[in-house]
Amino acid sequence: MADGTVHLVKLCVGVDSVEQLAEFQRARASRNEALRHVTRNRPRRDDEVLNGGSIYWIIAGAIRVRQRIVDLEVVQTGEGVKCGLLFDPELVRTEPWGRRPHQGWRYLEAKDAPPDLPDGEAAEDLPDDLRAHLREIGLR
Repeated sequence: MADGTVHLVKLCVGVDSVEQLAEFQRARASRNEALRHVTRNRPRRDDEVLNGGSIYWIIAGAIRVRQRIVDLEVVQTGEGVKCGLLFDPELVRTEPWGRRPHQGWRYLEAKDAPPDLPDGEAAEDLPDDLRAHLREIGLR
């Protein structure tokens, strides 16, 4: 990741697996809908977010996947002006790191982000829970 980069971390509400998130996003893309999440507040550290930042999705109690944030847009809603986080379509699996749920998004410093899984490593190689446990005890 680039220097001066900050990420966001957010609970992926209503999604139980990375595969389900991928399917939801494929459906949106097939309807020519933007891959975006609308949030109440624009990140104040927007330059750092747009400098290679990603959203790290919490799914089933752990960060499991990230998606690069490619732009921020102004979205007019019935509740006022909000911010749209626009995503690259590629979902990049990460080492599963346990996270407690929280409302909204939080900043995630690049140094604190979970590493991506190695290229070609299939999610089925090890169950996420086992992979997380092995990491916790220092074996992975």
